[in-house]
Amino acid sequence: MKKEKTLTLKTLNKSNIWDLQENDIFRMWETAGKDADLKDNMHHYLDIIRSAFNVEEIKFDKIEITKKYERCGYKIGTVRINEDKKAKWAIKKRPILRVTDLTYENIHHVSATKLIEVLNRNFGGGWESLPQSIQDIIESGFDVSTTTLPQDRLHKPGGLYEKKINDGYEVLEIPKGTWVEAIFAKEKPEPEKIHMKFETSGEEEKKEEPENEEKEETDEAPETSDHYNDPDNEEDEFDDDKLTEESYRTTYDANPEDLNIEAEDIADDDSGNY
Repeated sequence: MKKEKTLTLKTLNKSNIWDLQENDIFRMWETAGKDADLKDNMHHYLDIIRSAFNVEEIKFDKIEITKKYERCGYKIGTVRINEDKKAKWAIKKRPILRVTDLTYENIHHVSATKLIEVLNRNFGGGWESLPQSIQDIIESGFDVSTTTLPQDRLHKPGGLYEKKINDGYEVLEIPKGTWVEAIFAKEKPEPEKIHMKFETSGEEEKKEEPENEEKEETDEAPETSDHYNDPDNEEDEFDDDKLTEESYRTTYDANPEDLNIEAEDIADDDSGNY
């Protein structure tokens, strides 16, 4: 069997606090009194303890006051607040008497027998009369099923009632006239909290490296020839200056002699028109 670690103030939470009794709180506080961080985290520890225990400070240490707390079920003890100060506390574990006392934190610390007692103390209308929030809390820690049958058929040999009892269920019977609602409850195993740490071995890392390298190579874009910036193609480049001076040019290159001949022909034509 796996040995459970001893709880300390540092490892307490609002769930495992329900595993403790009053004397455990005094013992843990005494042990933590030697820890330097007790003073800095005192309010945090007290908040967790008060989620499952009533804690009262006895400011006037008189016998009659102490006896009064003891008659109410409190345990009395002295705790160290700091190096120079001690206090007397009265501590009592919070009872679970009503369905409204049930929480997600304490439901796994309630036995099926205890649950049936709580339901019986608060019931009247059956399972469906419970608020949905309470049903959800109970079903997070218990397998619950119900059936409503005539009173004379509920305990029929070989019936559902007998099968549930043989399977370890606790049952609450709620009379409804000549009929009976039976509520069956069985504790669910508390899920183990597994902390998994993923580590890669050296061999796995070596295997992954080539794969990553290949992936980088395959993912790399193929090289393309960029002829746009080649020196030989500079003439084809777009030039704003050329656009202004050449693209919109209205004169043409010609031989001067040809131009003279054309001019003479034009002159002859003009003279003939006047």
